Amino acid sequence: FRGVVPIGWGSSAWLNFLGSTQALGGRIKFRPASFVAGGAIGYIGWVVGERMKKSDLPPILRAKAPGEPSTFRPENLLREARRQLRRENGGVPALCLLDPDGDILSWLLAKGMARKSHSWACYHTELFEFDWQGGTYGIVGNVVGGPFAVLVAEQMFALGCRLIVSVTSAGQIAPDLDLPCFILIDRALRDEGTSYHYLPAGDYADCHAALAGRLAPALEALPFSVLKGATWTTDAPYRETEQAILEARRRGILAVEMEAASLYAFAAARARDIVCFAHVTNQMAAHGADFEKGAEGGAAEALRIMAAGATLLD
Repeated sequence: FRGVVPIGWGSSAWLNFLGSTQALGGRIKFRPASFVAGGAIGYIGWVVGERMKKSDLPPILRAKAPGEPSTFRPENLLREARRQLRRENGGVPALCLLDPDGDILSWLLAKGMARKSHSWACYHTELFEFDWQGGTYGIVGNVVGGPFAVLVAEQMFALGCRLIVSVTSAGQIAPDLDLPCFILIDRALRDEGTSYHYLPAGDYADCHAALAGRLAPALEALPFSVLKGATWTTDAPYRETEQAILEARRRGILAVEMEAASLYAFAAARARDIVCFAHVTNQMAAHGADFEKGAEGGAAEALRIMAAGATLLD
């Protein structure tokens, strides 16, 4: 008996046990009622404690299995959407652009340069195709936030896309930025929900280093500067508090946006190529004369960045 510890006994069980035993000729004598009652209380306390430990995790971190296949697949949704919406069979261009603000798409439509795709089978969005600098590209506008951006990205890749470029407007965090400016997001703080369904818990989701490295020469050749650094991805833009902003600055973060961490987590989990850019245009409207994107709403510059991304397809 010596050295054997009954699993699940709490401290109350051992106090009751030790207080009610005595050594008699090398044998153990005890009072069963006290021993059993104390042991039961200790065991119940241990079970409750273990359950409380597990329930301390928020639901977003419970019952997640990032490596497990999903029951609901984008291919299945596209099949049913194509049937119900009577869309043609077909794919999408090799490079597609996510335009959360919708300003790039609006600019293309105003110029008569974008045409609606008849093979994009989606209940929530329309995909347009356009020609730019010798290539044909796809674009979906107004995909605001991580969940929506990843939903559309999943469907783009299911229809043959090979590379997604996202250009999203962002708020300034680093005080020394000259606005407006563009940032190649090399990693994004995971202060959102979608990334936790694709990757285990962690602080950041990263752009694939090889993609960023291969893209660098094309970005350096542009007639304007593109910075590189980290952003903070949030699901709650109206909860960008002073405390949260100071913490982001402490981490060396340049800007805050709403999609990059989700997209990079999806890309890492599914081995997809995605590059995210932040177009930093505002100081959260704290000082007036904010959200200015520059000439043509920054659309032409954003499209030049997208075209630079096309070099990754070579």
